Amino acid sequence: MLATRFTELIGCTIPIQQAAIGGLANPRLAAAVSNAGGLGMATVYGMPAASAAALLDEVAERTPRPFGANFILRWLDREAVALAAARARVVEFFYGDPDPALVEIVHAGGALACWNVGSTAEAVAAARAGCDLVGVQRVEAGGHVRGEVALFPLLAEVLEAIDLPVIAAGGIASGRSMAAALAAGASAVRVGTRFVAATEAEAHPGYVAALLAARGADTAYGETFSVGWPDAPHRVLRASAEAARAFAGEVVGERLADGSSQPWPRFGVGTISKDTRGTIAAMPQWAGQGVELVTRVEPAAAIVAAMAEEAEALLRRW
Repeated sequence: MLATRFTELIGCTIPIQQAAIGGLANPRLAAAVSNAGGLGMATVYGMPAASAAALLDEVAERTPRPFGANFILRWLDREAVALAAARARVVEFFYGDPDPALVEIVHAGGALACWNVGSTAEAVAAARAGCDLVGVQRVEAGGHVRGEVALFPLLAEVLEAIDLPVIAAGGIASGRSMAAALAAGASAVRVGTRFVAATEAEAHPGYVAALLAARGADTAYGETFSVGWPDAPHRVLRASAEAARAFAGEVVGERLADGSSQPWPRFGVGTISKDTRGTIAAMPQWAGQGVELVTRVEPAAAIVAAMAEEAEALLRRW
């Protein structure tokens, strides 16, 4: 089923990678995606190395299939990278220049290195740094956005420039969009917004309800939520950015962090889990332009199966 360079390299059966959607990319979600045949990803950035290792050990307990670990360079811990490489099949990096030294750490631990990029120049740099895969993100993506152009022009440029499996990301939330990316030469797709509505993600019901009611035109690209991560463009539901700007006060709620409750500042970054309290409407409701294709809450396995079956049927027909 849909065998590609990605599935052959990773050892999975379906060329779908679950995006590392902040704290929602927990062991349950990552394992569920991997068990369904895709590549589940666990978020481990911003936590002590020992905690990262324990989280990945939990993923391994839940699935015998390949899974990955995600790092954002702003919160990089090299010890955690080494521990992740000894546990995960893929270690990926985001939001920074490709670093050969990090790739070496990943390879030394026995894992594959992936760099998520937003330009052809970054993709070439990732290949030169020794990466095994490259994720190409377009401006339509939800959450923090590295790309500045649409997917297919960028994908075409990158495929001409490097000879590595390329993962297409941004606005992909259906089998049809998955098929289009694969037909254009991508080896896999990265899916984020749709997995926010997965049962295992444990997103806040208010956040999920907003996603289910939204259309692609309801998202906005900008830098509204910059406390904790400045100068980093992102895409959210426009209503959440407007609500944050209109909010009276500097604390919109609270969230759990390291086992204790922490204030959530107005314009603060983070992911809205079921344990979040406060004015959910004024928190960052990350969403890509494929959000209108998110129509219900369902298990991650159902999402993977539905997208793969639709994509395969379309590719056969085309």
